[in-house]
Amino acid sequence: MLSSFFALIHDEEGASAVEYGLVVGLIAVIIIAFLILIGGDAEGNSGLAKLFNDVAQAINGDGN
Repeated sequence: MLSSFFALIHDEEGASAVEYGLVVGLIAVIIIAFLILIGGDAEGNSGLAKLFNDVAQAINGDGN
């Protein structure tokens, strides 16, 4: 019983999972920050919001 406890303490596989989780979290924060920066204003007059509105209007036939 005691030897299996010490083996569990020295096991480093969990550390890899934590590191991968931190990397994924950091990538998510970077993506969110990038999307906020290119997001434009609330009316969709610039940036990513304008792009999505233009595509929606083109699909609906309301575009130029």
